Amino acid sequence: MSFRDWYRVDRLPTIYCVGCGNGTVINCTLHAVDSLGWKWEDTVFVSGIGCSSRAPGYIKTDSLHTTHGRPLAFATGIKLAKPGLHVVVFTGDGDLAAIGGNHFIHACRRNVDMTVICMNNWIYGMTGGQGSPTTPRGALTTTTPYGSGEGVFDLAALAVAAGANHVARWTSYHVKELTRAIQTGLETPGFSLVEVLTQCPTAYGRRNKLREVSDTVEYLKDHAILLQKYNRLTAEGKPVPEDMFTVGEFVRRNRPAMGVPP
Repeated sequence: MSFRDWYRVDRLPTIYCVGCGNGTVINCTLHAVDSLGWKWEDTVFVSGIGCSSRAPGYIKTDSLHTTHGRPLAFATGIKLAKPGLHVVVFTGDGDLAAIGGNHFIHACRRNVDMTVICMNNWIYGMTGGQGSPTTPRGALTTTTPYGSGEGVFDLAALAVAAGANHVARWTSYHVKELTRAIQTGLETPGFSLVEVLTQCPTAYGRRNKLREVSDTVEYLKDHAILLQKYNRLTAEGKPVPEDMFTVGEFVRRNRPAMGVPP
């Protein structure tokens, strides 16, 4: 079976804007799922509200499109009721870290057996282009017309601190690395977060001099630094530009997990 067999072809093309990176994330996820030999009837995709959360509608498995910020609560219920199911959550930076923030940290704390794929495009793309908890300082949104003055949530660091068993971050440019990270997350018992920095040319890009899709993809490529390199440079006292962000695997451990099949 090919990863393409997981798609509901009657629902294509997607509603995503031209150049949106979410389709790339779905492709990487289904490549990872298919490589593990999972079956449709044993797999459930869950999502909340937002551009990212439309993803399960294009996949053949059973799915839940839930309320804003609540996909992890629904996914926890599924896992406790049917621990034999593979549970994968698609979410966005606003859905996961703003209205869903408490659900996020407690799902990590409980180490619930699910894989969460966060499409982080630094903005509320579907509901009006508002600033989110990951909007970079100085960035323009509909709610920060003079530039965001707030600090930014580091979702990967938050998940590590809260107790997740596996945490990784890549971008829509790093397709091979992202696919491998998702597969690792799917194979790891307990809570796994794979954060994906991805482009939103419509809501974010056009307001921040990244209107062309290639502009954001090049930005993601040029501003990513491997976690190991970052740690080495800081240990040596060498400066790292503030606009760089770390990518790679942040943690993989074996804490007791909730919802793991006996």
